Amino acid sequence: MASITQASFFGLNSVRSAATKNIARRQHGFAVRAGTHWLPGTQPPPYLDGTMAGDYGFDPLRLGANPDTLPYLQEAELMNGRWAMHATVGILFTDAVGLPKWWEAGEAALGDWNLQTLVAFQVVIMAFLEAARIRGFMTTGQSGVIGNFPFDPTGQDSPEMRVKEVKNGRLAMMSFLGMVSQYAVTGTSPLEGLKAHMANPAGVNIFTSSVGNEMVAAIIFASIAPCYFVLKEQIEEGDDEFRPIPW
Repeated sequence: MASITQASFFGLNSVRSAATKNIARRQHGFAVRAGTHWLPGTQPPPYLDGTMAGDYGFDPLRLGANPDTLPYLQEAELMNGRWAMHATVGILFTDAVGLPKWWEAGEAALGDWNLQTLVAFQVVIMAFLEAARIRGFMTTGQSGVIGNFPFDPTGQDSPEMRVKEVKNGRLAMMSFLGMVSQYAVTGTSPLEGLKAHMANPAGVNIFTSSVGNEMVAAIIFASIAPCYFVLKEQIEEGDDEFRPIPW
């Protein structure tokens, strides 16, 4: 949301065309064919043609159907993935070395700082960094920091590394979601939960928790849904596009 606000402030409409052209050149130069569709036997949406890193044709809500906003959604996924990678490493590190748990770390690190003062500093600093990032992205179509677009101090940018970054970012986002959900359900940290599960695998797991029934229902749905989608595509003639959301 902050990125969109900053983009609007610096004239999103006036530079959208230039940004789109730069992004297209970047994607053309780093075209990475995923090789496999996320659901074999179905066809991906036409706008997911494999040119973006980590593109496996997965977009059940059709959020990327608008070509003008698709590059910005890709950038948003990268940014959220990078934040999640830092978060998961930090959570596991503090848990492993005995520092305050992640839900306590903010209060512990606050120290003598006044919360209002800290928030004011953070708003100013993040507004500056986000404004610089979105302006650089809109100009170059690349992710970066302040004046470095793309940001690649070690010179490792390549099609393969871009795919790895996207995959690790997605994994980290799922991991962070799992850590937050685990605390909400059990009140334990990741390593505490792991130790409890290893000590009693049959008695301590997601199915014996307070959300066990919901998890069983979700697994049943996830198992049946692909079969329904494939059958629906085979039955309907003249519509080869995969539509996970029937309506």
